[in-house]
Amino acid sequence: MDTQIRKGLIEFCVLTVLHKKDSYGYQMIKDLSDYIEISESTLYPLLRRLEIAGYLTTYTEEYKNRLRKYFQITKKGKEYLYSFKKEKIQIIEILNFIESEGEQDDR
Repeated sequence: MDTQIRKGLIEFCVLTVLHKKDSYGYQMIKDLSDYIEISESTLYPLLRRLEIAGYLTTYTEEYKNRLRKYFQITKKGKEYLYSFKKEKIQIIEILNFIESEGEQDDR
């Protein structure tokens, strides 16, 4: 998959995971692994950007005598995710256009 497209989709994948439930980095990577490849070096800077943008917040909880950092989607993050979902129809139309143009070239 093209890097730019993948980069744009990853943030919505992360927000989708957090919309279902609060989570921590390693768990998010596991949850997303069936859908999109993501590494820690990609995930953590993305989480920081989403936090700075106000799309998520963090908190810590103790787990096996260590503090684990959890991420939680905010109202603003839910609105951002919802706006992307609303654009899905337009995205599908664009993909269909691209696909149909490719088929015409094959003739």
